[in-house]
Amino acid sequence: MYVGYARTSTVEQQAGHEAQLRDLQSQGCEKVFSEQVSSVNAKRTELERAVEFVREGDILVVTRLDRLARSVGDLLQIVSRLEAKKVGLKILDMAIDTTSPTGRLLLNLVGAIAQFEREIMIARQREGIAKAKAQHKFRGRAPTARRKTSDVVSMHRAGKKPTDIAKALGVGRSSVYRILAEAA
Repeated sequence: MYVGYARTSTVEQQAGHEAQLRDLQSQGCEKVFSEQVSSVNAKRTELERAVEFVREGDILVVTRLDRLARSVGDLLQIVSRLEAKKVGLKILDMAIDTTSPTGRLLLNLVGAIAQFEREIMIARQREGIAKAKAQHKFRGRAPTARRKTSDVVSMHRAGKKPTDIAKALGVGRSSVYRILAEAA
């Protein structure tokens, strides 16, 4: 059985959502799980339902890799869960079908290349930061809590609790404790 999964990040992406549903139905998906939720922070309940729903011999179909996984690690975890259930994965835009040895190879290659690209990007970022630090152009993120030292101290003297101070000023509670310790 072909089981589809469609996802867009926002409700405003209705055309993209409808296109995914259309493509999944044209591939013969008998059941489609669909959600409109960001993959970054939100829990993808329909993806979980789809993975729980599929049975041995089924194929989970997605239109694009980024509709399924947040990262290479996330992809590998999802694929591992599917493999444990003897379920295949088909990614339409890449023509990858993990029910064949070639499809599994392609998926591993794509995952390895994505991981490689990420590591190269991080290495370049580190080099850039090191160079900027050497030229005294990189100072890091401005310390937001330390700029509010006088507010933290005055609110504490007025009888406010550290948790309330942190909420009121939008800083971490540990920052409030650190500022109060330094002020003492």
